Amino acid sequence: MPKSAYRTSAQVPDSSPDVRAAGCLCWRPASDGSIEVLVIHRPRYDDWSWPKGKVDDDETLPEAAYREVMEEVGLKVRLGVPLPAISYKVKAGVKHVYYWSAELPAFTNGRPDGKEVDELRWVSPEQAGRMLTNTTDVEPLKRLIELHQAGDLSVRPVLLVRHAKAKPRSSWSRAEGDRPLAATGKRQALAVTKLLQTWSPGRVISSPWLRCLSTVTPYAKNAGIKVKERPALTEGSHKRSPRKAAAVVETLFDKDKSAAICTHRPVLPTALKVLCHHLPAELRDMLPGEDPYLAPGQMIVLQVSRRHRRRAVSLEIVKPFDP
Repeated sequence: MPKSAYRTSAQVPDSSPDVRAAGCLCWRPASDGSIEVLVIHRPRYDDWSWPKGKVDDDETLPEAAYREVMEEVGLKVRLGVPLPAISYKVKAGVKHVYYWSAELPAFTNGRPDGKEVDELRWVSPEQAGRMLTNTTDVEPLKRLIELHQAGDLSVRPVLLVRHAKAKPRSSWSRAEGDRPLAATGKRQALAVTKLLQTWSPGRVISSPWLRCLSTVTPYAKNAGIKVKERPALTEGSHKRSPRKAAAVVETLFDKDKSAAICTHRPVLPTALKVLCHHLPAELRDMLPGEDPYLAPGQMIVLQVSRRHRRRAVSLEIVKPFDP
């Protein structure tokens, strides 16, 4: 498997662990072209580790990673490439910790919260390897170093989102484009908003039909960006011209900017074909191959290399929290 293609998923394993936690390996560029990583000291355990913490009952793994970094070291991150998860025994049973890379600007510092964390240091990956108390914490670090050496550590997220659950067609007699979200869909849209925050896409593209706009507009408003409506992404337009829908999806790879696109189930096969062109063989196997492809509100997250601009480094299929 090429070093640039890392096959992973942020989903919960079939046999749920006793304890789930999530965190990030935060890194920043150094002046000499190398990188520095952030390690933290926890006074409760007197150890050096990565920012991480337990998953709350009302959040997903990516949301937990995002929140824990904010709480422990005061940094607002954008999740990057998923890194190897680690497992070890604790009093409650087996603890599984899921990690992501998180790029930060040069000279970023952060601040310890004074409770969970009393000290933080930016050090070289080699220094971090020597400082880490838990030897299993070295596994995600190894992958981080591999990505940096391959030129694929600096990435931008590209997301494909299926709109949240809409009212049934059978109960709607007006224009199809005006069919709204069901009550469940409205809750899903709120969950999608929280989940998108962890990748903070800077562009949001959507079918102009109401159920798609209602799914991603709340995030766009919170982020202070405007949703770009693309009629080619509607079910009707796609049926007439799948090529136009494919061209819109391809624009996700034309600019060096993070982006999310929201569309309908019948459009997903065309969108997935476009994504497939940017994936190495090992990651293509992870793409859903059968209808309905994605559940309402579910999304595919690609991390695209900034150096190798049209190549995806990782793929995740993530479902928003469903209360």
